[in-house]
Amino acid sequence: MNPVFSMTGYAAVTTEHAWGSLGIELRTVNHRYLEVTWRGPEDLRQLEGAMREAIAGRLSRGKVECRVNLALRDYATSSPPNAELMQQLADWQQIVQAAHPQARALSVAEVLQWPGMFRRESVAGEHLATQCLQQLQQALQELGDSRSREGDKLRTFMLERADFIDAVRQDVAPRIPALVQQYQERLSQRLREALGDDEQERLRAEVLLYAAKIDVEEELTRLGAHVTEVRRVLERGGNVGKRLDFLMQELNREANTLGSKSVASSTSATALELKVAIEQMREQVQNLE
Repeated sequence: MNPVFSMTGYAAVTTEHAWGSLGIELRTVNHRYLEVTWRGPEDLRQLEGAMREAIAGRLSRGKVECRVNLALRDYATSSPPNAELMQQLADWQQIVQAAHPQARALSVAEVLQWPGMFRRESVAGEHLATQCLQQLQQALQELGDSRSREGDKLRTFMLERADFIDAVRQDVAPRIPALVQQYQERLSQRLREALGDDEQERLRAEVLLYAAKIDVEEELTRLGAHVTEVRRVLERGGNVGKRLDFLMQELNREANTLGSKSVASSTSATALELKVAIEQMREQVQNLE
């Protein structure tokens, strides 16, 4: 049995290197089509297209947020502070204090924490790009596993609802002929009282015509066929969302027709039960890829 995938998932992969850390975070929620949002540092902007392409190669539907975090490491212990920058800070401090004698002097810690005071480990752009794309594949694998686990839960729920609908259908089907017969008899009596015994042919034609209108055997048969198809699609797996969405519409159509043709309160209640179960399935289908 092939897996089915939920469109809701999360994955995060962070790696540490001599030059700093790189983190990739993926979040997905349900959406009719594939929509990718990329957020990351300008240093990696040139990789946006390749990362979008990689995501599209693994996902077919859903709203995806891809966030890239890059933190390059300062070398405060292995290299001296920037002498030129320290002199520039000292010059600026004299100018500021000459204009504002009450201004506080910079502390040693503040000077050492000044941006650019220590050189950063250089990292080749090609190496960083390779690492980023490899890490994205790891994140996509984790995301796929997450979506698959959620998809298994949704499949189990859908199959349970399908079994319930089939059980309701099989329970009501044997009772329909008797309910239709009872209604025909009541209708015949009312027409006889209204038309009299001289209109037997017309009476019989009217009863048969109305009996055909309230017969729901075809609806129950189609309902069973749609449930069978739901099970087949779920067992086949893969990208099932759009196909199941169509089947939910067909199931709902048959349940509505069953309710409109109802000739007894019991069948009306049955139609309502079916509609509730179908709506529960339809809501979950929106989360399936």
